[in-house]
Amino acid sequence: MKNIAIIGAGRLGTSLAHALSQKGYSIKALSCRSLCSAEESRHIIGQGSPSTDNVRTASQGEILFLTVPDDELGRAAKDLASAALEWKGKFVFHCSGLLTSKTLAPLKKKGAHTASVHPGQSFPNKECPIDIFQGVFFALEGDAQALSVAKDIVKILGARHFTIRTKDKASYHTACSLASNMCVVLLYSAISLLSECGIGEKQAKKILWPLVEGTLHNVNKIDIFSALTGPVPRGDLNTIKKHLAELKKFPSLHGIYIDLARQALEMAKRGKKVSREKISAMEALLGHE
Repeated sequence: MKNIAIIGAGRLGTSLAHALSQKGYSIKALSCRSLCSAEESRHIIGQGSPSTDNVRTASQGEILFLTVPDDELGRAAKDLASAALEWKGKFVFHCSGLLTSKTLAPLKKKGAHTASVHPGQSFPNKECPIDIFQGVFFALEGDAQALSVAKDIVKILGARHFTIRTKDKASYHTACSLASNMCVVLLYSAISLLSECGIGEKQAKKILWPLVEGTLHNVNKIDIFSALTGPVPRGDLNTIKKHLAELKKFPSLHGIYIDLARQALEMAKRGKKVSREKISAMEALLGHE
């Protein structure tokens, strides 16, 4: 079972199809909302019939990946289920981190095996390297037959997997968003502050990157509490006061700083490296702010 069809050949769909095409799978068809986009993806992948017709695309794959936006997934499943296609024996996967395999219920009722298959990776464009899945964890959830096939696909991509309960998908996806998307937002905030010092974006990234890289290295190599450094775990009240005073000029960042400092304080408490007196003083300061 090596024939694959992709509905929604955007950044993830194209990257996935390209990687699988190099691992012995045959990309038979792919569809996008615009034919131009589908043809672009076909050029990157090197195979597959480009189309804007989801039904025609689905008919050509034993394995179907629905890599459309979350808001379109339910409607796409219903539309496909209402088409005159044979679904028994087909495997249908979607790649949403938030939605569960239940979103594919209309296709499951038609006899398809269904699962959600979400890679914990970001895809900045369609032309990602084929090894972008190497070592990445896929969160899997669905019926037993679909999970068996999904695990084989994950393995051949050089990735890893874990199964997640249906009820936990929202928490899982929120965690991924905090770690990835919100990390970018924090870096943007830091770069914005450096711009107030007359430092351009390109130079700001160069300045901050060794610090960010070192922090991520510490998170990976030691426990998360030991990786937390800075004024909160040191109990440096004066530094926090100066930060807050400076951020009065930037109201949106001021609020973000307080919320994150409070979370850092909770971590500091668990680390038990700050005196009770300093913790009380920081609680009073952050609570007052």
